[in-house]
Amino acid sequence: MEEKLIYEYEEKLRNAMINGDLEQLEKLISDELSFVSPYGQVVTKEDDLNTYRSGLVNITEIKFLNQKVISLGNVSVTITKARVQAIIAGQHRDDEMYYTRIWQTHKNESKVISGHCSFVKSSDEKKNNGMVV
Repeated sequence: MEEKLIYEYEEKLRNAMINGDLEQLEKLISDELSFVSPYGQVVTKEDDLNTYRSGLVNITEIKFLNQKVISLGNVSVTITKARVQAIIAGQHRDDEMYYTRIWQTHKNESKVISGHCSFVKSSDEKKNNGMVV
């Protein structure tokens, strides 16, 4: 898959998440989605869509800080660092996150089939946990 197209799909997904656009999310997410949340839960497509339907998640801003695409034929992997502002279960959040997404292309359509996201800890948090950077 051409890298430029995957960047465009990532932007479509970002906009759909911010706008809670269920129709667009439905198109961009594979029915076979298996995504690991930053809390270690494995999320299906229906789980993901239900968080938007229910209002549990309201993403107000996603700013891509850096992004890389690795193309592997009909599969592409994206690694994205982003600042995400959201209201989750009534709590305001402002986090830096890393997202890894696997985009599978079939019949000229690309969809997220798998991925993972995690919180980026600040330098102070890393020092406090004894982590080596």
